[in-house]
Amino acid sequence: MVFDGRGAEVVDDLEVRAPGPGEVLVAVAAAGLCHSDLSVLDGTIPFPAPVVLGHEGAGVVEAVGPGVTHVAAGDHVALSTIANCGACAECHRGRPTMCRKAIGAPRQPFTRGGDPLYQFAAVSAFAERTLVRAVQAVRVPKEIPLTSAALIGCAVVTGVGAVLNRARVAYGDSVVVIGAGGVGLNVLQGARLAGARPVVAVDANPEKEAAARRFGATHFLTSVADVTGVLPTGADHAFECVGRVDLVRQAVDVLDRHGQAVLLGMPAAGAEASFAVSSLFLDKSILGCRYGAGRPQRDFALYAELYLAGRLLLDELVTRTYEVGEFARARADAEAGRVARGVVVF
Repeated sequence: MVFDGRGAEVVDDLEVRAPGPGEVLVAVAAAGLCHSDLSVLDGTIPFPAPVVLGHEGAGVVEAVGPGVTHVAAGDHVALSTIANCGACAECHRGRPTMCRKAIGAPRQPFTRGGDPLYQFAAVSAFAERTLVRAVQAVRVPKEIPLTSAALIGCAVVTGVGAVLNRARVAYGDSVVVIGAGGVGLNVLQGARLAGARPVVAVDANPEKEAAARRFGATHFLTSVADVTGVLPTGADHAFECVGRVDLVRQAVDVLDRHGQAVLLGMPAAGAEASFAVSSLFLDKSILGCRYGAGRPQRDFALYAELYLAGRLLLDELVTRTYEVGEFARARADAEAGRVARGVVVF
């Protein structure tokens, strides 16, 4: 799936080079359609073109380059978007999402007609084969369907990780989750895993209530203004999962003293949000969160273990699968909010 800066097109003449030192060639089996991909298509996320889209994927290792020992041909892997170097100060602090070498330098491992194409989010999962750095290929048990394993690499690590790694939600804390899409549902199940209570899901679409409750919501509302009916003094944690600046303000306003607002939604690059500065003097905090503050080689394995133990929902995230040629339909369903996650299969 190639985006040329104007539109997306399914092509059949894409080529990817062989793996070099420290690289892994993966035959992609499934790739989730995330709103970050849609944000490239509509210009919300500026990205150089032409680019091969997709960043939430899983597949089978086809070949490895020199020096790669933790995965081998035939292994099932979930793909991480964090192509961290492993050698800088941030990596050694256990913060690979903050590695400066993993941000802002897209590679061009693909060619089409001899011309190079960019790789989106260091993955480009909307391709039959993709090339990633070794650190991005995380082995997962073969018992996990690859359509489900694909979602570990974005929706799950972003949502669950935001709860466990960034906000560090404690047992008994109260949580409000604004937006019950793919990321929001994983925030809800992260809150459930942490033992939070109550867990309030807020989404303007009442049809999302059943899924929200299944993933961990104890209450479902269609307006943030109604949260005070459940939490009269406010929430310990509020997660904004939509990417609208008005909802960022509401996430701050709904907090109790010492509360945290965690921003996960992606507004336009130049968007600005406002809030009452005086409210922060009640020890409120506003936290950004990149990729669930995750450590993929550790966290993906944990999520796989929780899935196999029946504690983490993955299969339930996959609302529908699509063939590659159905991308336009998959995009329309995602934009209309008809799916928690649509997954493109190869």
